[in-house]
Amino acid sequence: MPGPHLWSTTPRRYAAALACVAVAMAARKVLDPIMGAEFPYLLQFVAVLGCAHYLGFGPAVAGMALASLPPVYNGIKLGKPVQYWATLPVVCGVSVLLVWLLARQRHLGGQMASHREGEERYSAQLRAIVESSADAIISKNLEGVIESWNSGAEQLFGYTAEEAIGKSMTLVVPPDRTHEESDIIERIRHGGRVTHFETVRVRKDGRQIDVSLTISPIRDAQGNVVGVSHVARDISEQRKLEAQMRQAQKLESLGVLAGGLAHDFNNLLTGILGNASLVLEDVPENHPARGRVQEIIDAGERAAVLVRQMLAYAGKGRFVSQRLDLSRQISEILPLIRASLPPGVRLDLHLDPSLPMVDADPAQTQQVILNLAVNAAEAVGQAGGSVAITTGRREADSEMQVIVQVRDTGCGMDEATRARIFDPFFSTKFTGRGLGLAAVLGIIRAHRGSIDVESAPGRGSTFTVVLPACEGLELAEGVEQQALVRGYGTILVVDDEELVRNMARFTLERAGYAVETAPDGTSALEIFTARGHEFHAVLLDLTMPVLNGDETLQALKRIRDDIPVLLTSGFSENEALKHYADRGIAGFLQKPYTATTLTRKLKQALRKGSGRA
Repeated sequence: MPGPHLWSTTPRRYAAALACVAVAMAARKVLDPIMGAEFPYLLQFVAVLGCAHYLGFGPAVAGMALASLPPVYNGIKLGKPVQYWATLPVVCGVSVLLVWLLARQRHLGGQMASHREGEERYSAQLRAIVESSADAIISKNLEGVIESWNSGAEQLFGYTAEEAIGKSMTLVVPPDRTHEESDIIERIRHGGRVTHFETVRVRKDGRQIDVSLTISPIRDAQGNVVGVSHVARDISEQRKLEAQMRQAQKLESLGVLAGGLAHDFNNLLTGILGNASLVLEDVPENHPARGRVQEIIDAGERAAVLVRQMLAYAGKGRFVSQRLDLSRQISEILPLIRASLPPGVRLDLHLDPSLPMVDADPAQTQQVILNLAVNAAEAVGQAGGSVAITTGRREADSEMQVIVQVRDTGCGMDEATRARIFDPFFSTKFTGRGLGLAAVLGIIRAHRGSIDVESAPGRGSTFTVVLPACEGLELAEGVEQQALVRGYGTILVVDDEELVRNMARFTLERAGYAVETAPDGTSALEIFTARGHEFHAVLLDLTMPVLNGDETLQALKRIRDDIPVLLTSGFSENEALKHYADRGIAGFLQKPYTATTLTRKLKQALRKGSGRA
């Protein structure tokens, strides 16, 4: 059913046509004295043709019917001959044909105008889409000359459209990749396809960027290839995120490896340090072997530092946390820092005397600062310059943070070097080796901190360490006693490493205890189930096969809830104490440990536990 618009306009068009023809008829009547019998229907015919052109076929036919009334009337009134009546239909038919042709031309013209308007609107939309796209949309001819360049291309490559159009596409192609453009053109020219691929392009400022390219042929109306379109998207951030993810996965894998190795090394070092400290007690002060035994202990302690680095890299290196003033920590190692500086390098200190405390391990924080200072000194070299160490504070997200900044005036680093400085065993020096900054990163992560690096070639480097400030934490214990702490009672030693079990048993027996050992959790439970009432405490390793320390602890507590259990492990004391705080443990002993440390920690556990000793 036609819509209301059609009903409202069609009658008006018919009325307009009839009115137009009627006016023409009246005008011809008025002109009769002048025109006489010449062209009696000329004005009516012109009016009908005008109606056909402007109002359409139907209104024009209606007007022509009105214009035909005078000839018909005259024919009847005057009794025209047969040829008059034969000629009249022919004239009317020709007129109808002309009217139809004019109306058809009007209709086709309207369609063409509508089609042209639609194409113009579509083209305008396409232009708007292309110009507003964040991607670079570029077209070039088959000679590789740029023909169009949208605003996305201006943003991505840095060239304006005026600078790029008319130039070769190699304008944004690195010299070592120009073959890509020639390959693209040849493949498109011969009807081939270019699959989506990722590559490198160069900006106006010379910086190379990673881009994702979509290539398509441009065809004319006959289907012939006349050009090539490029859609380029900047994927530099995506590549950076992918690299960070790979780095995180690599760090996680290496961290697991480092943690496992640290556990095994700690067991060996526990046996070495423990037995060496026992031998040292037996050697008289003036005995020539005493110095060599002390060297064994010193070597073991240096090995323990390496193990702590491995644990720090694994993110498990918080051993003995206490409330620290980092300005004071730096002051304590100033002699070591100054000794690491070449003669021509100046050390500038800007230490905040009222710095907030941090919860940290003193040895590890000093290791971080010393490592950063040594790296800075090596970057400056013998050429002269300065290394500046600054401490301060800042507030971020309502949290107080402590900042340690190490800045040097050395050679600086490029982007590629800066991206790898925290990789294990990476070094720009021929003699570089070890965990280096990887251990620094692990220590900082273990302390819930962060490290930021700013550097550029020729402009030096700045390392900024940020740690959360703390309040109200207890200070660490005092200096370790040097002699074995004696006691009495029966102790169950559970450890899967025979060297550690033997050392612990020998140490505790010498200190006055009776000792029973077990190589794993299952054996320990069998012993404890049968004679649990005899034991005064249990020394329990956390990492064991078959039945681990956690499962063994739970089973021991089910058998006898009041038994003091001293946990031992090579991993973090803080994390262990946090995890087992509600398990009723009597203390934690960090591996590797000496004989003196073992007896002191056991004495504390017994006092905290059953109180039998």
